[in-house]
Amino acid sequence: MTPFFPLLERQDVRHGYLIDMDGVLYRGSELIPGANDFIEQLRARSIPFRLLTNNSQRTRRDVVAKLSRLGIDVEEEHVFTSAMATARFLAQQKPGGTAFVIGEGGLLTALHQNGYAVVDHDPDYVVVGEGRTFNLELVEAAVRMILRGAKLIATNLDPNCPTNHGLRPGCGAMVAMLESAAAVKAFSVGKPSPVMMRAARKELGLSTDETTIIGDTMETDILGGVQLGFHTVLVLSGGTSQEDLQRYTFGPEVVVDSLAEFSVVLEKKNWQSPWREANGRARVGEGVSLHHAHQAVLA
Repeated sequence: MTPFFPLLERQDVRHGYLIDMDGVLYRGSELIPGANDFIEQLRARSIPFRLLTNNSQRTRRDVVAKLSRLGIDVEEEHVFTSAMATARFLAQQKPGGTAFVIGEGGLLTALHQNGYAVVDHDPDYVVVGEGRTFNLELVEAAVRMILRGAKLIATNLDPNCPTNHGLRPGCGAMVAMLESAAAVKAFSVGKPSPVMMRAARKELGLSTDETTIIGDTMETDILGGVQLGFHTVLVLSGGTSQEDLQRYTFGPEVVVDSLAEFSVVLEKKNWQSPWREANGRARVGEGVSLHHAHQAVLA
């Protein structure tokens, strides 16, 4: 049964959120405290959002089921995956094309839904996503296809993926082997690529300045947001620490420990856009941490 969310006060200033999941909403199979309340507030106040993931293994429905088990109630429309972005991109580039796929159900489903046939001979594209079926037989077949003219597409270039037991090789690691063997470079669609992030923003129906991305990874979420001109919020509940920020030439506008802390700030602003003053003028800071946020960007 779809949960009931009472409609609270309508937001005067249009704004919405692109929200990474692993490290922001959960770590492995554990809910990050406050994440469910944050999503519930967005839904109750009709603030548009999309949950983004570079992981191409799961379908939208799979993601919704996982979040439900963790106590986060969302609909399929709230989920946007790199598999979806990749399939839509290919359908725009070559409608009704064919693909040899190294990946799992989420990617296969997305390609089928966008009019693509999955083949094992002479494909238009070799498409690589996350998966545990990667082996040298697949690599050899893919390399032969690439050398015969198939184009190499990656759902993302993340080198590794976090698990409950540490890290495992990610899509980027698999793609690197194909790139080296075939002497080509893959085109990547997932974060921080503007292909995926712009498509997700368009689903919100918002302009660039009305969009905020919330993530835990500098190389994907924050980098993509900076390059596209989105507002950026880094949470320290995932893979990035405060000390790590010194290594980067770019930075988020706001740093918070978790969504729970960001909720406290938004509550003080009645969940209006955190980037605007009462008169509607933009008010953007740079590299602000939560310890200074009340006096600066989010005052």
